Amino acid sequence: MTSRVSGVPDETAVLIDGPWSHRTVSAGGIRFHVVEAGTGPLVLLLHGFPQFWWAWERQITALAEAGHRAVAVDLRGYGASDKPPRGYDLLTAASDVAGLVRVLGEADAAVVGHGLGGLVGWTMSVCHPRAVRRLAALSAPHPVRLVAAALSNWHRGWAMRELLAFQAPILPERRLVADGAEAVARLLRRWSGPGWPDARTERRFREAFRIPLVAHCSLEYHRWLFRSRFRPDGYRYLRRMSEPSTVPTLYAHGTADPLVLPAAAHGLERHVRAPYRLRFVEGAGHFPHQERPDQVNALLVEWLSDDRPDT
Repeated sequence: MTSRVSGVPDETAVLIDGPWSHRTVSAGGIRFHVVEAGTGPLVLLLHGFPQFWWAWERQITALAEAGHRAVAVDLRGYGASDKPPRGYDLLTAASDVAGLVRVLGEADAAVVGHGLGGLVGWTMSVCHPRAVRRLAALSAPHPVRLVAAALSNWHRGWAMRELLAFQAPILPERRLVADGAEAVARLLRRWSGPGWPDARTERRFREAFRIPLVAHCSLEYHRWLFRSRFRPDGYRYLRRMSEPSTVPTLYAHGTADPLVLPAAAHGLERHVRAPYRLRFVEGAGHFPHQERPDQVNALLVEWLSDDRPDT
């Protein structure tokens, strides 16, 4: 919904109707907007940048039909969730989601994350392993591997260039929301394979990023990712993440991802002391769950229902 006075969307813009329910829950001292469908084992869906919960539109319904309780979350600072001035680091985000698992009445959940949400999932698997039954990460290499890949391939993929561009104060936020958030549309097109996004999808994400504070809060995660590399908190984080995960993990990556190059997907098994699978999504860019939803849905349903995930 857009304010008639200012022309700026408010949080109701992300309360999109569908075969799901919307509600607000509190965890870690802030309110989170969640979207839920189905019954069964809990699956938490964590979106990436520059998106919000609706990125999982096709997965919510597919997982619900497959016998899961699918819950998509607006991360801290996004969509209709709270936008506090602090807390945009991966440790806090992982703590947020671990708290959501408890608030949703479960001891653990399967966590499915894309991009930023995938990094949150990896962090949970090490720092809150009891809250994560299984992990599926899409287009989000393990944080230790991501740092190495971004530094070694900075001249090829877009990841390091985009990360550096987001470090300046104020200006990147203004660019993101200028001209009806046209920059969001450019990022979606630049990072995806041919033919995506369609006009409807582009419109949804552009409108969501024009909600006050969303652009700023979303960039604060990227600023922490870069700046913490030169601070004690970043050193402590990477040292903690050097411990192998004990959570069964599926990793999926688009073969045409121009942001995080597919080569970054190799070698992730060394960070997992549990069953691990690597799958490539042919022809998909950085958003495989939206560019190739049927293929990704099949991967997720198989992974989450497999009693022997070590094959």
